[in-house]
Amino acid sequence: MTPAGPAARRAGARRAPLLLAAGVCLLAGLDAALVLLGLPAPVTGDRLPQVHGVLLVLGFAGTLVALERAVALGGRWPHLAPAALGGGGLLLLTPVDLAVPRLLLVAGATVLTVLYTRFWQRQPGPALIAQGAGAVSALGAALLWLGGLDVPRLLPWLVAFLVLTIAGERLELARVALLAPRAEPAFLACVGAVVTGVVTTLMWPAAGTLLLGAALLALVAWLVVHDVARRLLRSTGLPRFSAACLLAGYAWLGLAGALWLLGGPVAEGSRYDAVVHAVFLGFVMSMIMAHAPVILPAVLRRPLPYHPGLAVAAWLLHGSLILRVVVGDLREIRGAWQLGGALNIAAVLLFVLTAATSSVTATRRAAAVSTTTPPGPDAGPVPVPADPRNDR
Repeated sequence: MTPAGPAARRAGARRAPLLLAAGVCLLAGLDAALVLLGLPAPVTGDRLPQVHGVLLVLGFAGTLVALERAVALGGRWPHLAPAALGGGGLLLLTPVDLAVPRLLLVAGATVLTVLYTRFWQRQPGPALIAQGAGAVSALGAALLWLGGLDVPRLLPWLVAFLVLTIAGERLELARVALLAPRAEPAFLACVGAVVTGVVTTLMWPAAGTLLLGAALLALVAWLVVHDVARRLLRSTGLPRFSAACLLAGYAWLGLAGALWLLGGPVAEGSRYDAVVHAVFLGFVMSMIMAHAPVILPAVLRRPLPYHPGLAVAAWLLHGSLILRVVVGDLREIRGAWQLGGALNIAAVLLFVLTAATSSVTATRRAAAVSTTTPPGPDAGPVPVPADPRNDR
């Protein structure tokens, strides 16, 4: 493969610091996870465990979402969203007063919400309604945290941010398969139920949590039925890997919805840990793994070919989650919870390392080919894989 042209490479280089900020937030969040598991950690501190959840959801995942949206929209000012979210995440790691990073997270979520209004002006649709609702949920979470609400009370808002964002992305891809006429109204009904449940948890936690759990189960059912992942599961290579990650992620999101529906609100203990990590590791991280080989090349203008090591990391993640959540949390076996948690961290690190190594190797190989092969009369740079969601 011939590498992207100089302009594309420069654009990718300018975005690299934002991706680096997300990476630092991820590593710090994993370090905080070791502290919370009661295991030895490279860095310890009183603040890290307190900001663990927000750091990973808004600092890490939020920066990735905002960066991908900024690239899709184009221009410079949209990059304020990932810059503020990444900067806020990094400041959470410093001794600065918490009000400062909290304000930056509010600013980043605000700009992200504005981005979706610009997308709406280009091409409105149900997928953007879901993604916009996700951005508003992120803004609500940031504002509520700025106002002093604790993270367990923010959990439904943080969940809605990433779940609705990802669901909107999947709807965009599902529409390629010509959805039935009733599919999109049903999708919007699920989105509305999720948003209603999230808002209701603030005033009536028990009723809101039950509604949110039922809404998540309905959304999972919609995704399983209409997502193209089921059709790709019989393929090979990257399509099969992505499809497997997607379906496994839906299973974990369904478990979280069932725990909320059957158990009601919970703010601590093993069931809280089960819900949190079923959503953010089982669902969100699995979605990141599934989409990384397409999204990261589009953002950084560097190739990321599929490597079997990515699948090893993904199945280590899901296997260790079974140990942590099903055995450790739901059966309250501390050793399984700790071992599963440690293997969760190992799986994420293995995925990052494999992806980085694969990308660097492919970039060097492509550069070597381009310097040894004389260009033909019609030769030109071969673009990195395009994200179909950019065609708005």
